[in-house]
Amino acid sequence: MTTTTHTTTTTSMGRALARHYLEMVVAMFAGMLVLGSLRSVLGLDVELGDHPGTWYVLMATDMSVGMAAWMRYRGHGWGSTREMCAAMYVPAVLVVLVWSGAMGASAFMTATHVLMFVAMAAVLWRRRHEYAHC
Repeated sequence: MTTTTHTTTTTSMGRALARHYLEMVVAMFAGMLVLGSLRSVLGLDVELGDHPGTWYVLMATDMSVGMAAWMRYRGHGWGSTREMCAAMYVPAVLVVLVWSGAMGASAFMTATHVLMFVAMAAVLWRRRHEYAHC
């Protein structure tokens, strides 16, 4: 009986965490679409190849705004919201590789996205009990 209850609880938690992760990804893309489009309409676009650091920070900010809005709507506190948003900026450290010529702009874009999703998963796991119950 205990094994069945534990398995059911673990499965339920896993589903809730997967749903939360998917919600964060959708909210990130919504933020990027809305704010990126607004920036484009205003003529404030930044090209990846010309300014990779600026491009990344703007994209991470667009994603963070969408994600933070959704997290607050879903009832998360400011601490967990800030922590999840901070995960968006972790990959910015890779810009040094672009500046030094060790990484091209396209590889930078790919690497930052992969690292961003890993950082988000780490935050999700760290606060798994909160995210599984919201």
